[in-house]
Amino acid sequence: MKSYKIHLIRNGLTEGNLNGLYIGRTDEPLCPQGLAGLMDLKNNYGYPLADYVFTSPLKRCTETAQLLYPDFPTAVIQELRECDFGDFEGKSADELREDPAYREWLQGKSDACPPNGESNRSFAGRVCGSFIRIVDGMISSGLQNAAVITHGGAIMAILSAFGIPQLPMSEWLTPAGCGYTVLITPGIWASHKKIEVYCDIPEKPLSDEEEAQFWDWYPEA
Repeated sequence: MKSYKIHLIRNGLTEGNLNGLYIGRTDEPLCPQGLAGLMDLKNNYGYPLADYVFTSPLKRCTETAQLLYPDFPTAVIQELRECDFGDFEGKSADELREDPAYREWLQGKSDACPPNGESNRSFAGRVCGSFIRIVDGMISSGLQNAAVITHGGAIMAILSAFGIPQLPMSEWLTPAGCGYTVLITPGIWASHKKIEVYCDIPEKPLSDEEEAQFWDWYPEA
């Protein structure tokens, strides 16, 4: 039976990432460290081939897509953008630590919502709905191999909803520029909406020291 591959890849680092800030709707470009990190991964470890690229509309993702997959056919998917952190946007965990709304949001309940932002339920529904449309479109068109360039939170939401093994969101946290290749079997997808997490990106393991340079602070919500 024909199977389909999707390479879920997190965008490179931005200044906000390096400064430990909640960066969701803010349209930051990649910072110099982010660009250098992606080039290092591409030149020394490589990325899987893809016939098509889907990307979040935010600069940090479109720039990542252009660097990793230049001149590949690309579609910008609005629903793949990061969570809107509302009043938490652009602030650090230290700045928010005493805020009751922040402490409640960190509990991770589905209806929890940053003031003037997007609830966990709304964010997961938006991103996962977009992923369903991408998979269904690939199957109907026969497109077997694609890359999805999106945000850390989006990858976590997708894999916690559809991934096998079944793990909570926090277990799918991934360094900048890294990700996972997933396999979709049409019959299993049609009946159970499940995907197999096949391997890490890059496939060649990084040492602890190498991996450390691609980790940034990421909100645990």
